[in-house]
Amino acid sequence: MDELRASVDDLARRLRPHYARFLAGRDEQCVLTAHSHQAWPDASRAGQIACWDDAARYIDDKWGKVFEEVVPEFQLQVAMRLGSKRPSDLALAPNTHELVYRLASCFPADAKVVTTDSEFHSLRRQLTRLEEDGLQVTRVPVEPDPDTFCERFADALSEHRPQWAALSAVFFTTSRVVKDLQGILTRAAELGIPVLVDAYHAYNVLPLDVDTWPGTVFVTGGGYKYAQTGEGACWMLLPKDAEAFRPRTTGWFSDFEHLEAVQGQVSYGQGGFRFFGATFDPSGIYRGVWTTRWLEQMKLDVRALRAQSLLATTLIIARYHQLELVKRGLVLATPDCPEERGGFISFRTPKAGALADRLRQAGVHTDHRGDLLRLGPGPYTLAREIDQGMETLAALV
Repeated sequence: MDELRASVDDLARRLRPHYARFLAGRDEQCVLTAHSHQAWPDASRAGQIACWDDAARYIDDKWGKVFEEVVPEFQLQVAMRLGSKRPSDLALAPNTHELVYRLASCFPADAKVVTTDSEFHSLRRQLTRLEEDGLQVTRVPVEPDPDTFCERFADALSEHRPQWAALSAVFFTTSRVVKDLQGILTRAAELGIPVLVDAYHAYNVLPLDVDTWPGTVFVTGGGYKYAQTGEGACWMLLPKDAEAFRPRTTGWFSDFEHLEAVQGQVSYGQGGFRFFGATFDPSGIYRGVWTTRWLEQMKLDVRALRAQSLLATTLIIARYHQLELVKRGLVLATPDCPEERGGFISFRTPKAGALADRLRQAGVHTDHRGDLLRLGPGPYTLAREIDQGMETLAALV
């Protein structure tokens, strides 16, 4: 295990000076919430300041620079990390909910949707509300037999023939990777069903190759988690045949070039602009550009970040087994197999909420979702912090 600790620290120690502002004063703390809010590198602050300076320099003309320089660079960066060569097909928004609701607005109110019982709160809540207006939602359970999930989801597509479907690439509950996402998308393509893939818990921590995905696929995610960018920098990669979709929820940025068009007609811009909304705060996009420039300078592509994540999560699991926490009622809910887990570890316990509170009081930052206690290391997380977190957890259960 000492060799594993050394491997974790090799990159983490080199990175920590670049997170000086976020990590300052936290020497006695253990922050294991990188799956929710990663620390921002100091480079992101330069992006925030650049956004302010551009507003002061250009006033209302700042939008020229935003759309001619900053947005295209951000789109290119995101596309590269998604494995796509279609950066102009990326729509941007302050949050993924706005993008998902825009997609939902393309379909009739009584459309059929197939999804899972383990989607993030915004999608879950929105679909539940739309059910009140006639939306027909089929939810495929992930548990208690996750090994058969992909087959069951594909079968649900065949059985219900929905107008669209939605699922995650990595579940926010257990960090479980959808093993045969390609197979699900192939079935959907055969049936002509558009699919929304929530890639938030995959982006920048799990290599993706979205241009190889078959069919009509919308891919969404953002900057709050592994992108180290923060709020206001969400995106949705539209499929090549996006011209077939006309969102009812649409703002003036959706066709910025034709503001003088004939009244009474609604047209849409090219590529990702079809799913743009209205005026937004561009500071998150600036932070994203500056952060990703720094990641590239540090040679931190997705594969490098994935390798570091696997080292850190492997250490968490190793300490779990060493401390025999299963005997104290903690059940490992995340797959032990590296290929099947995302960037964090979940433990199932009825005391998850209380444990998260007590851990925070002890200087260990985690979070919980229902009966799942979640621990997420960042690329800057040291082995001693993982040891501290796991030993504190052992003392509290």
